[in-house]
Order: sequence, then C-alpha cells, then structure tokens
Amino acid sequence: MEPFDVIIIGAGLAGLQCARLLGKQSVRVLLADRKTSLDQKVHTTGIFVRRTLQDFDLPEDCLGPTIRHVRLYSPKHRVLHLESEHDEYRIGKMARLYQRYLNQCVHSGVEWFPGATYVDSYEKDEGSIVTLKLGSTTHSIKTKLLIGADGACSRVAADLRLDVNREWIVGVEDVYSGAILGDGPQLLCFLNPELAPGYIAWIAYDGEEAHVGVGGYPNRFDPTSALEEFHRRVRGILDLQIATRVERRGGRIPVGGVLKRIANNRGLLIGDAAGAVSPLTAGGLDPCMRLSALAAKVSSAYLSTGNAAVLTRYSGQAFRSKFTSRLWARRIASSVRSPGLAEIMCGLMRLPGLSRLAGRVFFGSGSFPDVEPDLLCPINFSVS
Repeated sequence: MEPFDVIIIGAGLAGLQCARLLGKQSVRVLLADRKTSLDQKVHTTGIFVRRTLQDFDLPEDCLGPTIRHVRLYSPKHRVLHLESEHDEYRIGKMARLYQRYLNQCVHSGVEWFPGATYVDSYEKDEGSIVTLKLGSTTHSIKTKLLIGADGACSRVAADLRLDVNREWIVGVEDVYSGAILGDGPQLLCFLNPELAPGYIAWIAYDGEEAHVGVGGYPNRFDPTSALEEFHRRVRGILDLQIATRVERRGGRIPVGGVLKRIANNRGLLIGDAAGAVSPLTAGGLDPCMRLSALAAKVSSAYLSTGNAAVLTRYSGQAFRSKFTSRLWARRIASSVRSPGLAEIMCGLMRLPGLSRLAGRVFFGSGSFPDVEPDLLCPINFSVS
C-alpha cells in the first residue's frame, strides 16, 4: 500500500474533525476505526455547549432543540433552578453527525478503513510504520505522522511514547425516545456520591430524546447497578411509560486535564487520547473540536515545511493553566463521599452568591483556549 501523509486511529468526533480538515487541504489521510459502522457504540451523550455551536459548522439536522434550563438536585432532591438568557446546549444526534463528517472526509479524498484494528507502530525513516489488521489480513503502512484519536486508554499514545491518561471516571446511560419531562427541554444534574461518586447522575432532555445516566470513579461504584437505582429514584420526575429505549452508551472519560506531552516528531494525540476534557464537568466535545482543529493546522504546517519545531509547539503544557481551577474543583468533588456532606454543599449552592457561581459553571463561555497561531513563530495562546 502507498504511504500516507497522516494516519488517524479512531473515528470518533476528534478523529473525524481532524481528518476532514486535513482532507480539505489535500493532505493524504488514512482514517481507521475498529468499528465497521459509525452508528455502533457511540460513547458520548453528545452535549454541545454555546461556544461550540457559535464557532463550528455543526449541521443543523444533527442537533436537537436548544436547552436553557438546568436543575441541580441534592441527594434529598432539593432543587436549584438555573436559567440562561442564551441557548446554552444542544444534544447532538451523534451517529448522524459522525456519518456526515465521514462523508465529508471521503469526499475530500480521505481513505476510510472501517473494521480496522490498530496493532502497533514503530519509527521508520522520519515517520512510522503502522500495523493494522482487517479481518485476517494484516497491513503495514508507512506514514509521516500518526495521530491517536483512540480514546482515554490510547494505545497509540503508548507506542508514540507520549503521555497517557491516569485518571478517569466511567459513565453509562440509556437513551430514550418518547420520554416526557415537564417544563420542556432541560438538563438535570443529581449530586449524590452514592449513585455517582466523584461526578453526577443526569437527565439530558431536549423534547426529542432523554439521556439518563450516571458517572463516577470505577473503583467506588458499579455503574450498571447505579443506573438501575437512579431510574428507580427519578420515576416521579421523568415519565418513561410510553418511551422506547433506543440504546445504551458507556465508556471512560479522562478527568486529569489535557496531558503535557501530546506530540513528538512521529505524531500527536487528540480528543480523549490527549485528555482534552474539562476536569470538572467532564465535557469533552468543545475541547475535542478545538484541539483537533489545532492538530490539523500543526500537521499541515509540518508536512508543508518539514520543520519539526512546529510539532513541539503542539504542547499540552501550554493549555494546562486553563484547567488549574477545574483540577482543584475535581479534587474537591472526588473527596465528597457522604450524602450528608453533599446535601450541605448543595444547600450552600442555593445561596445567592454561590448560585451565581453555579450559573457561571454551567453557562460560562470559557472553554479550551482559542489558538490562531502563526505556526512558524512562537504561539500566542489566548484564553477567553
């Protein structure tokens, strides 16, 4: 097989975003994923925040109705209601979005390898030899750059000798059509360390679909059992009598912040593989889109100039200061193990000053840093 400029392992949102941007620049790209179809095993709830919706060309028919209301529930189901003056969230129809982005990739000349298992890679002649297995056939393919978009436990990261995620939570959710929740589209967050240790349980409802899930540290709860208990506790809130369960989703979510070493002269990491997830909210779609766009710029600049110094500027260390407060908040959240203590903290959040702080967490416009660098000059990272 002919060599490629870039091989991307993983066709989730990160891999697809990076591949389609590179394809538009006529970069020779191979995109590989072990799934045979992108509607299989969707992992994310798919909540896009306001800033992502404003800055990226997400297809309208791949998004659900807008959400402006958030309700925070204490362990005893005392409620803090937050309302934004903006359209804050939209739940993506992720299988449709993935397919739309894949069609754009293929139209731009990206080579698509479905059902391909990543085996390994090794350095060869200022690039890498990547081994992929398709069925009973093994392919060894040369590439100038290898990009890992293969999730929280990235095998590409290990083979490139880059940093790997050490801290994560696990989440599981059921997706329903036909569910009924009073007062229209809203995001419901339940703070209960018994059901969701170190994170939350949630109902994300946009009037078309309801996502009902739990997340937490894997050594402190059984996700499936917790989800069943959560269903029982919210029967009076969410009406599922005529609803149909569409699918069950689940997976690992890195919460240690963007990793420091996410690039070297052989390749780079994007998405969950790079730890590009908010440590506090575990929201990863906005960081995913932004870091993948930067990765495409960096890769294109390197391929066109041959200047390896460009790759050194794709550094997670430059972004980590953005997440300092969120990392501290993650430590605090992970230390709350008592429902009684969680109840007190929820009570404090209902006080005027702290409720405004909660509003900024859910409705703030800050996210992953914007970067529009001249890749041949020192990069100036701006944070909004």
